[in-house]
Amino acid sequence: MKRKKEKKTPTKKYKPDEQFTPLNTRKANRKKRSGFKRAMINLGKILGVLLLISLLGVVVYGVKMVLDGNKFLNDAYKPRETMQAENDKIDVQKDPISILLLGLDDDAEDTRGTGGARTDSMILLTINPSEELVSMVSIPRDTYTYIQTKNFDGNDKINAAYAHGGIEGSITAVETLLNIPINYYATADFKAFEDVVNAVGGVEIDVPFTLTEQNAQGKKVVELKEGKHNLNGEEALAFARTRYVDNDVERGKRQQEVLEAIAKKAMEVGSIAKYKSILNALDGHITTDMPPNRILAVAQSGLTKDYKFNSYVFSWMSYTYGDQSMVGLHKDSIDYISHKLRLSLNLESTDNRDDASYVFETDGIVDPRTYPQDGYAIDDY
Repeated sequence: MKRKKEKKTPTKKYKPDEQFTPLNTRKANRKKRSGFKRAMINLGKILGVLLLISLLGVVVYGVKMVLDGNKFLNDAYKPRETMQAENDKIDVQKDPISILLLGLDDDAEDTRGTGGARTDSMILLTINPSEELVSMVSIPRDTYTYIQTKNFDGNDKINAAYAHGGIEGSITAVETLLNIPINYYATADFKAFEDVVNAVGGVEIDVPFTLTEQNAQGKKVVELKEGKHNLNGEEALAFARTRYVDNDVERGKRQQEVLEAIAKKAMEVGSIAKYKSILNALDGHITTDMPPNRILAVAQSGLTKDYKFNSYVFSWMSYTYGDQSMVGLHKDSIDYISHKLRLSLNLESTDNRDDASYVFETDGIVDPRTYPQDGYAIDDY
């Protein structure tokens, strides 16, 4: 299909904390949606950090009061062979670490017959205890990228990496795309998400749109009106997962917003009875290769530190390839976010991009690793 030529629209510079609606731009005869945001959020103690690690933080904090907490952590522990030797050298109270957080969508349609779930959300998180800094980026699930596993070697959406190769498939795909070594992983399914929100008494969210959507089981309709609401588990999940009101990147922002709201609410819970409810909600729905003693060590370190959050969002475009919607990431935003995360892991030195006056500006060129080269892709915008 021939593409229409359009006049180029200049890209705009954005300050790191500026709220904006991405512009439609044109580069090399392709439409692209540009947008880049860095938000600074201070959640205080490490409880918030670990809650983002698939909600394990409430368990770590609650284990001091609930006797069966250690059993929960042991049951959730699912080690992997790779990185174990390297991880053993890390002092998590002093050294920076990286963690890949995966929200598993067990109800997703298995179009390839792999029998495996896909990842509905992917967040890469780094924790630097010395800098008291947590950096994270949400990876659009429709990002077109290279995936290599024992059963698959080729390009696909990055959320399919889990179906093709499980945890190792997802980790390798993210490491390859972002040039970031991943120390640990944590997974949670959405049953845990719903139950934990209910266990903390719901979360307050300012919903920016009216939403009518089926729930995770595809049966009951969830209806939300624009405005502030105390969302129950089912409503919070529908708000975080919907893909019909904006786009994949905004969806990632909503998921981070809900996780942060849960973290704040969990810190206010304060009763053993409610912590037991949270433990029960998480039981059997969380896995991680971070050993229980290391989880507790991270939490102990966090109790004496005041962590701040750097949250990054990729600059991107959308297109159709075959009959599927794909996301292409702008190369300079990949380079910039990779630099920031590697910097937080002490793998790179500072440069001009780390100056206080520096403002990121995308050139709108899509990384060829995230865009098909066979000429059959059709740009959506």
